[in-house]
Amino acid sequence: MTDKVLIPAAGKLTAVKGMNDLLPPDSATVEWFEAKVRGLMARFAYRNIRTPIVERTPLFVRSLGEVTDIVEKEMYCFEDRLNGDPLTLRPEATAGVVRAALEHSLLYDGGKRLYYMGPMFRHERPQKGRYRQFDQIGAEALGFSGAEVDAELILMATALWAEIGLTDVRLELNSLGQPPERLAHRQALIAYFEQHMDMLDDDARRRLHSNPLRILDTKNPHMQGLVNAAPQLLDFLGEASLTHFNTLKAILDVNGVAYTVNPRLVRGMDYYNLSVFEFTTDRLGSQGTVCAGGRYDYLFEQLGGKPTPAVGWALGVDRVLDLAKTAGLIGSGAPLDAYAIVTESSALPLVLSTLQSLRNAGLSVQMHASSADGMGSMKSQFKRADASGARYALIFGPDEIKAQQVTIKPLRDVTALQTTCSLVNPLEWAPTLQSNI
Repeated sequence: MTDKVLIPAAGKLTAVKGMNDLLPPDSATVEWFEAKVRGLMARFAYRNIRTPIVERTPLFVRSLGEVTDIVEKEMYCFEDRLNGDPLTLRPEATAGVVRAALEHSLLYDGGKRLYYMGPMFRHERPQKGRYRQFDQIGAEALGFSGAEVDAELILMATALWAEIGLTDVRLELNSLGQPPERLAHRQALIAYFEQHMDMLDDDARRRLHSNPLRILDTKNPHMQGLVNAAPQLLDFLGEASLTHFNTLKAILDVNGVAYTVNPRLVRGMDYYNLSVFEFTTDRLGSQGTVCAGGRYDYLFEQLGGKPTPAVGWALGVDRVLDLAKTAGLIGSGAPLDAYAIVTESSALPLVLSTLQSLRNAGLSVQMHASSADGMGSMKSQFKRADASGARYALIFGPDEIKAQQVTIKPLRDVTALQTTCSLVNPLEWAPTLQSNI
């Protein structure tokens, strides 16, 4: 039996709450940022991977942990209408990357450095910097166990902040150790919190015996004093875990990367071990984490694979761009080289032929298009040319067309002179339009 599709009553349709349209010029800003990331990933030899937006629900339950906010409260889950399979819109991408690596035997010839870009989905209360559909960019290093790769990823993120000019971002580090160390710490936490049951909120009581480590990540201000006095995991780390953590810190020290060790940093997914880290800021209010990650050496096993070390991070595109905008660092995408002003529709075949030659030469050119009122006055077209951000106006007036010429008028450089060029071979003067790049 096919489910009945409910058709809304006639009227204006709007986007789903918390899932926003990306419109120009904001889309150009995102493209500018993505181009920066692609260049950075290439320099660090990370290659792009793209996984499906929809995955089987057990993938996230097994990887993130049943007793996490994401699984309990935030995932968009539904059944496949054909076969009843439980499906979920991905709330994060690491589990999907690991699933893909296992499914396609991606590591058969050694470790892989990968990165991804794309939308994630969580059913949260929409607010600035936290939406129900949001873009993430992430980097994952699969098959490498050394602390130097943890450091490499942190250095990559640090290089990205420098690339776009961000300075008001600080790094926090912690180590979650290995499972036996966490087990000893877990037992100490349970014993400690059991002595203060009257101070625990409902979430903390519910998680006390299932996942007490998550209590340390509480946002309840009334529990902060209790949490700060709780046993620290760093005190339970063995020699190997401490060596890994100290090596990471030493590499960051040599490279001049400032950081703070935060023993309460646990992250929101159950799959982490050893190094965890966050880049945070005070400029975005409560949504202060702009990039976060860590090591997850046991996730491959959780998803049915062989033991495989791995480490990665993810950043929220909205938050990074909000921070860049606050600091006045936002780029505006590739600039428009020229805007073509056309006064007579009869000239359009020649104009379009010329513009195609310029575009084939790599220039970005916008042509004024006719409307119900015709081509529009020269004055109105100049206003549009100026508003477009183009560096030059290409004037195809009656006199120019008659002489098989075009007038090139600078729009940004007041010291540059207006020139007239032949239309016989536009490639001869095309470089003129790129002279200010």
